[in-house]
Amino acid sequence: MHSSLHRRRFLTSTAAVLALPFPPAQDTPLKIDIHVDPSRVLGPVLNDFLGFGYEISSVAVQGLLSPRNRALLQYYRNLGPEGVVRIGGNTADFSKWSPDGQPVSAPKGTVTNRAVIRDLGDFLHATGWKLIWNLNLGNDTPESAADQAVAVAEAAKDRLLCFQIGNEPDLFARSGHRSESYTYSEYHQEFLRFASVLRQRLPGAPLAGPDVATATQWVKLFAGDEGKQIQLLTHHYYRAGQRQPAATFENLLHTDPRWIDILKQLRTDSQACGLPYRIVEINSFSGGGKPGVSDTFTSALWALHLLFTLSGYDGAGLNLETGLNQLGFVSSYSPIVDDQQGHLAARPSYYAMLAFAIAGRGKRIQTDANTSANVSAYATSDNNQQPWVTVINRDITTRIQATVSSASAFHSAEAMHLGAPSYDAKTGTTLAGAEVSAEGHWKPTNIEKLMPTNGRLVLNVDPASAALVKLS
Repeated sequence: MHSSLHRRRFLTSTAAVLALPFPPAQDTPLKIDIHVDPSRVLGPVLNDFLGFGYEISSVAVQGLLSPRNRALLQYYRNLGPEGVVRIGGNTADFSKWSPDGQPVSAPKGTVTNRAVIRDLGDFLHATGWKLIWNLNLGNDTPESAADQAVAVAEAAKDRLLCFQIGNEPDLFARSGHRSESYTYSEYHQEFLRFASVLRQRLPGAPLAGPDVATATQWVKLFAGDEGKQIQLLTHHYYRAGQRQPAATFENLLHTDPRWIDILKQLRTDSQACGLPYRIVEINSFSGGGKPGVSDTFTSALWALHLLFTLSGYDGAGLNLETGLNQLGFVSSYSPIVDDQQGHLAARPSYYAMLAFAIAGRGKRIQTDANTSANVSAYATSDNNQQPWVTVINRDITTRIQATVSSASAFHSAEAMHLGAPSYDAKTGTTLAGAEVSAEGHWKPTNIEKLMPTNGRLVLNVDPASAALVKLS
């Protein structure tokens, strides 16, 4: 492990904030058993599960979400020919639609026009990805929102997944859009008014919602009111605010009970109304992330575990927030960081998305692992019926020696390791020994060959790392 491991201290989220040292790395590996059964299919993982989320202010940056941005196209293509781009964020409810005006990217004064919308449409067609677009409910009129929606639909064409009306309406009082007494009932009445005008202009316009930040109960109410009229239920999630005591390495390395409670409720609501649900805005710590935590390798372990957890609760996918935030700077949690001079770079959480693109899609299959350590194991059968096992070791001091077995015979295996110099490293993240280039290119250079003995193979997983294993 990196020498800083023994010096690093982190803040806990207890009432009296304490600094506790991590124990030294263990020399003896922890042995665990992992058994997979490809015949026991638990559910599908959709091809468009992965996605990115942007503030609408990013759309107004000319040349960013454009087919001319070849590097960004490559970052998308690494993740597959299907995915979802979500445009919204807090800037959406302060934005203005000016069809022939000049585009402006600003926290509370973004202006979009036909030209940048056409660029976005061409970008979507170049990637094959679909679009979720948030209309301004905060301070726009139904007529203006519908006019913008027509332009978006014309540009996106068959790449349009749905429109949302308002971003985080449960926090409209905090953002100054509504009074402190603003309720779900009032939101729903406004939604209906906007939706009515929109459907007059765009009959059959696909809609989603309620796009809440924390009010999960609104999803249940919205599903009951609009379940037969919409395509998708939507929710946001952040582990904590970037200035809160909970914004620590420790909390990213351990599962958030609130996250599990949200997923349980969303799955119940989804099953009750027969609609899929998606986490359309998500990342580590709100407010752009916490520098020195959100941009380190810990975020890759957090994001990979997050992706598999969501798929395990039958989520339709998520949109990892990236790029400019509502404060006007590029977030430290961005999976793709843009220096705003035309240069891109992959942050650790992008590697988590890349790993999931390889080993997470297809069908979830039964996986059993006997460990009390901070280790998770998942298995899928990809679209070529190839079994994959993913082991995520979120313990920063314990090396894992996993014995992997399968109910179906396999004769060989290959492993790709996801790692970095240390859990708190900002650079040096690799998957299968390779980094993603500034132009977005990635090609594995170190694939470990594993040979089973008596139907079992031994896999070593370093502290604070993950491994993807293809069983052949």
